[in-house]
Amino acid sequence: MQRERRIVLVGNPNVGKSVIFSHLTGARVVISNYPGTTVEYTRGRLQAGSRAWEVLDAPGTYSLEPTCRAEEVTAGLVDSADIVINVVDATNLERNLYLTSQLLERKVPMIVVLNLIDEAVQKGIKINVSLLQELLGVPVIPTVAISGKGLPELVEALPGARRAAGKALSADERWTWIGSIIKRVQRVTRRRQTWLEALELASIRPLTGVPIAAAVLYLAFKIVIEFGEKLQDLLVSFFFEPVYLPLLQTISRWLGEGGFWHDLLIGEYIEGAIHLEESMGLLSTGIFVVFGILLPFLLLFYLALGFLEDCGYLPRLAVMSDRLMHRLGLHGFAIIPTLLGFGCNVPAILAVRNLDSRRERLIASTMLVVAIPCAAQMSLIIALAGRYGGAYLAVILAMLFLIWVATGLILDRGLPGYTPSMIVEIPPYRWPGFKAQLQKVGMRMNHFFTEAIPYIFGGILMVNLLHFTGAIEFLSAAFAPLFQGLLGLPRDAVSTILIGFLRKDVAVAMLLPLDLTARQFVIGCIVLATYFPCVAAFTVMIKELGLKDMAIATVMMLLISTAAGSTLNLLLDRVLPAPYLALFLAGLAITLIAFCGGSSDRRESRKIFTKSTKERRI
Repeated sequence: MQRERRIVLVGNPNVGKSVIFSHLTGARVVISNYPGTTVEYTRGRLQAGSRAWEVLDAPGTYSLEPTCRAEEVTAGLVDSADIVINVVDATNLERNLYLTSQLLERKVPMIVVLNLIDEAVQKGIKINVSLLQELLGVPVIPTVAISGKGLPELVEALPGARRAAGKALSADERWTWIGSIIKRVQRVTRRRQTWLEALELASIRPLTGVPIAAAVLYLAFKIVIEFGEKLQDLLVSFFFEPVYLPLLQTISRWLGEGGFWHDLLIGEYIEGAIHLEESMGLLSTGIFVVFGILLPFLLLFYLALGFLEDCGYLPRLAVMSDRLMHRLGLHGFAIIPTLLGFGCNVPAILAVRNLDSRRERLIASTMLVVAIPCAAQMSLIIALAGRYGGAYLAVILAMLFLIWVATGLILDRGLPGYTPSMIVEIPPYRWPGFKAQLQKVGMRMNHFFTEAIPYIFGGILMVNLLHFTGAIEFLSAAFAPLFQGLLGLPRDAVSTILIGFLRKDVAVAMLLPLDLTARQFVIGCIVLATYFPCVAAFTVMIKELGLKDMAIATVMMLLISTAAGSTLNLLLDRVLPAPYLALFLAGLAITLIAFCGGSSDRRESRKIFTKSTKERRI
């Protein structure tokens, strides 16, 4: 059977490729990994009259001379294309034409899409489209992707895609060629700076950028948490309690209480009833965790993330956080999975795959699962710790910050390699298109359902089997001396902490009936947050990192959790009162960043200096 003809969308980051892709393919898309990599690209279908096309949205790249795995994937997709649509930013024509010139040399049928033509006009940039088309030798279609302007003309132009007579150029010749084209086709008129452009500059200057970042993140988290809780309440009130719970009770009566299949699917009765959060069956807790807990927060997080991406703020946040993240072995774009982790660790771990190297993915994933509580867990920690006083909540937050910093520093020193400098395109602020936002959220949710949910249910099944075989009770007895002696927790807390492997927020709530002191509650929260991710995040992490890297992360988690809990047991209220301990922990974290961060960069600099010195001597 003859395959559909393939169209590949290629362009620099942030030129509107994904918006054009969404308009061309609608909702008929899937996200795929390029063979042999974790680099993703999106596939869809375009039906134009009687003709069908396969459309691929390649990762953004500045060159076909790859410097990272994502750029290698784009080069490979170009080689497999029947038609290349090169999406070009009309406001940055000179830089974008570098990639265009390389595509012309590949002699693949091609169309150039001159996107953001409306923004170019607003900035006083006028481009002679017909002359540009003549000079490039391929069709050039001006578009405004967000509104869909020019896209019907793009579809009509597909049969007219043609190969250019491009020849191989050296770097100097390429820039000379680009300069000659810009001189002939582009005219720029001077104008006054707008308030939006002033805000763009303020967003990346430290003095004004930090307060802007704090305000944006606070507002985003406030919206996600507030509306997430309301959406969760609606799901419980209108579906789980009146519809799903009676269905489970019917299935329970049919299976007969107490049998293997009943306990596996429905779980245990608690006070004579099925509790969706605590019965721990696949159909009770399993379904409720995914659709009642994860789904509301995840949906809102994806909406917020998509808005911040498309409006142009996330690259600015990455720039603002790059210096901090670099000192911990990462670069600024690692802030994105970190933010996702405050909603749910599962999509955050999936987002880590966008980082360039195995080293960065391991560091980012471990920092995430050790020190970033999900929204449900954090909400309960804030609510319950507040009963003991704000100072104890401050201790929990300061200790998590210190653990996050220490984990990055340890892995940065211990893992070979270094983190390269971040090169990022900073687009102008623009209002996102509503349709494109919905399509992006739909693709991400589909990705979550197909990739994460099977692993979540597999993890819940594993925990249930451990419970049936008595392994949970055995572990409780085995770890009781450690908990009572080193951590200062009562024996009853052992099973509660182990339940945290299934549901962290439920385990935090189960600390309350144990009548713990303030010190014990703080230790219990820290151990719960750090000793292991929940089963959903754990199983997805194995899939993303592999067994070897997961083993490294697991050892780190257990050591850090034990060290943090025993340190708090030793210091909190015995050596330092809670307010002073919180200040000490936060100050220690900042000191470590200032004086110990960036060790791999210094190591790499010494290596380069030593090598260059040897070469000069030779």
